[in-house]
Amino acid sequence: MGMTIREKADTVGCLRYVSVVAMETLARWIPTTAELEAKICFGRHVWEFAQHADALGKRTAELRAALHFSNPPVKGYAAMLSELAAASTTRDRIALFYEGLLPDLERRYRAYLDHTDHLLDDPSVRLMERALADVTRIRSEAGALVRERPELAGVPSTVRAWAERAGAIAEWVTHRAPAAAEGLA
Repeated sequence: MGMTIREKADTVGCLRYVSVVAMETLARWIPTTAELEAKICFGRHVWEFAQHADALGKRTAELRAALHFSNPPVKGYAAMLSELAAASTTRDRIALFYEGLLPDLERRYRAYLDHTDHLLDDPSVRLMERALADVTRIRSEAGALVRERPELAGVPSTVRAWAERAGAIAEWVTHRAPAAAEGLA
């Protein structure tokens, strides 16, 4: 429960960065995905992640960082996001995004909620709770797509390997060094 304002801003900025990557990744996949149902799913979720990125970016300014501050995660996690973006088959895209990235993102939102003071950080808490509800619905929509088109189901071992690698990166936020004159608590 003892995050400083800077640590909160860094974490919210990191979550914003991941939301932007998620949005851009889905947007890049749309023209190169053959299956119309997957294109529609990706398109709807681009909008969702754009909303998350915008809200988180506004929150960073309230936490004394720049408006729409994006904080890249540690190199290992950033590399995993690049690998995700490079997925070329619809099956891999759906599996890695909806069964790999999103459960990990949920876990990281929940970790923030577990380590912040819900009273003092109420605006962040509300944003994260909304994002968690959206992520749950987004995953459900992707699950419905796979049930409708079972040939788009991913390979469980691929998802498991991605999830294990992501889970091994406990400290995923890069933290900026405190500025001496800022006096951030």
